[in-house]
Amino acid sequence: MDFDGVTHPWGEAEDFRCLPLIEEVLRGFEEAKIIISSDWRMLFSLPKLRSRFSEDIRPRVLGVTPHILPRRGSELHGLREQEAKLWLQQHTPDIAAAAWCALDDAPGNWLTRSHLVLTDFKRGFTDEDAGVLRHMLLSFRDGGAQPERMNGGGLNGFPEPAR
Repeated sequence: MDFDGVTHPWGEAEDFRCLPLIEEVLRGFEEAKIIISSDWRMLFSLPKLRSRFSEDIRPRVLGVTPHILPRRGSELHGLREQEAKLWLQQHTPDIAAAAWCALDDAPGNWLTRSHLVLTDFKRGFTDEDAGVLRHMLLSFRDGGAQPERMNGGGLNGFPEPAR
């Protein structure tokens, strides 16, 4: 989960105004856990990051993704996805079978968009995004369907880009 552009519009007050809607969705999915991929993870401790969440959600904030330092500018594309997959490799026995999704406002952070709930950085997480997230989490619960099959193979129903 990213913060800027997700929990609040990017470039505006960092007031986490969209976080209550995210938490509302998560309350319907007790099995869902949160890993923070936001750049805030380099500035603040995990307890400080956790404190942004409601008291009932805080125990579900398990950690932060590792920080990978790119050697070249071209390595920035898909970097957050690489960091998420590295976290999964370190914490799950079978990454291919893992049910996970990402909340982010920057599509360039993700090469495989089928796991991405993409928010509009100008608005943050919206009711529409809540519907997409609910649908994705329900698909995991109802048989572990892979997001590729659930939402048409790509970004919120659009085909996956050619690689």
